[in-house]
Amino acid sequence: MWGLDVFGYTALFSPFFMIFMLFIAASYWLLTGPQRNRFKDSVPVTKRQQTLFYTGLFLFYLVQGGPLDLMGHLMFTFHMLVMSISYIIVPPLILLGIPAWIWRPFLRKLGNPQNRALMHPIFTAVLFNTMFSFYHIPQVHDTIMTNYALHTAYYLALLVAAFMMWWHIMCPVPEYNRLTELRKMGYIFLNGLLLTPSCALIIFAGDPMYAVYNDPKVWADAMGYCVPGNPADLLKMFEGGPSTVFNLMSPLDDQQLGGTLMKLLQEAVFGVILAYVFRQWFKRENKEENITRNGQPI
Repeated sequence: MWGLDVFGYTALFSPFFMIFMLFIAASYWLLTGPQRNRFKDSVPVTKRQQTLFYTGLFLFYLVQGGPLDLMGHLMFTFHMLVMSISYIIVPPLILLGIPAWIWRPFLRKLGNPQNRALMHPIFTAVLFNTMFSFYHIPQVHDTIMTNYALHTAYYLALLVAAFMMWWHIMCPVPEYNRLTELRKMGYIFLNGLLLTPSCALIIFAGDPMYAVYNDPKVWADAMGYCVPGNPADLLKMFEGGPSTVFNLMSPLDDQQLGGTLMKLLQEAVFGVILAYVFRQWFKRENKEENITRNGQPI
C-alpha cells in the first residue's frame, strides 16, 4: 500500500483550482463588505451566512481539487463521497450563504427566471436526478472519467442542475420562493425517490461495473487528468491499478459501499432539510393562528 504523497503536491492540492476558490472567497468578502453599499437595500451579512458560504466553498475545493478528489480516483467509495458533497451538500450551503440583496439584481436581469419552464420544480428535479443517474451508467461513467473536456463539461452541467434543484428548497430570495413548505416537503420526497434506482443498481450489482476502478489501463488514463506526467509511467509504477494504492477491500465491496454511502448521505441531508422546512412551516402556522386569535387580520 502506498501513501498519497507519492502523487505529489499538485495532484493532492490542485494549486490553480485553489487560487480560483480563493478568488471566489475574496470576491464574496468584497461584495458583502467594502462594496456592500453598491447594492440596493443591502444589509450586513450575518455570521451564519458567512459560515455557510465559506464552508460550502471549502468543501467544494476539498472534493474537486483537494485530496478527496485524488482519492475519488482510487476508490469508488471516495468517488461517491465526492459526488454527494459536490451536489447534495455544497449547493444548499452556497445558496443560503449568499444574501438576497446580491441575488436580486441578477434575477431581475434574467427577467424572473422562476416563471420559465426550465425552472419548473418538476423539471429541475427530473433534470438533476436523470443527469446524476445517467452519469452512473457504467459505459457513460467510464467515458466521462477518461475524457477531460467531457468530464469538465458534464460536471459543470451537473452542478448547475443541482443548484436549480436546490433553489426550490432553499430559495434565499423570499419573493422568488415558488413552493410552500408543504410542497417543499413533497419535493424533497420526490428527489429522494428519483435517486433511489441508480443507488440500488450500484448497491445490488453482482459484479464490479466500472472499468475506471477495475482495469489498470483505463484507471491510468483517468488518473492522467489529475496527476502530472505520462499515464504509461503511472501504470508502470502501479501495475495493479488502484488496488495497488489502496488494498482495503475488493472492487465489488468498494462499489457496494460507495452506493450505500451515497444513499445514506442523501437521506441524511434530505432528512435534516425536511426537519428544517417542517419547523419553518410549523412556526408560520402558529404565528398565523396567534394573529387570528387576537382578532387581527392575517
